[in-house]
Amino acid sequence: MTHNTQERRRGRSTPLSDLDPALTESSRRLIGCAIEVHKELGPGYPVEIYKKALIKELEIEEVAHTTDHKVDVEFDEEVIGTVHADFFIEERFLLNIIAEYNDVSGGDRNALRATLRAADLELGLIINFGQRRLKDGLVRVLNPDALRKDDEGDDDEYEDDNDD
Repeated sequence: MTHNTQERRRGRSTPLSDLDPALTESSRRLIGCAIEVHKELGPGYPVEIYKKALIKELEIEEVAHTTDHKVDVEFDEEVIGTVHADFFIEERFLLNIIAEYNDVSGGDRNALRATLRAADLELGLIINFGQRRLKDGLVRVLNPDALRKDDEGDDDEYEDDNDD
């Protein structure tokens, strides 16, 4: 990554220190569970294998979660459909997991961001278990609408950050 790219990313991203510390701690606990799953299984399995293994690890570590979390989508104050996230962690943030050799796509990020907006949540994570190193498959997605509600005076643009 070039210095110029780092500067642009740094200018658009929200540091973890700007998020609620309890939310940050919850995301760190989840990431720890994902690391344990990836260390044991490695890349190459279908996504359902990782989902089942992550559920077991979340239970071992006593991380509250629900799976296949459905969120209503409203338009003009009427529910027009539902979207879902793979996990809802500690009633604080959403998690989607994939198991692809490719990088997390912009489409995956946009879909999670839309789900965050519908759920009125600040944070979502995408974990790609298909990467050789799990840290290369961790993507933090923020909901700029929820973040702006918390910090009305800040007009900065918020963007994804891979440094969670």
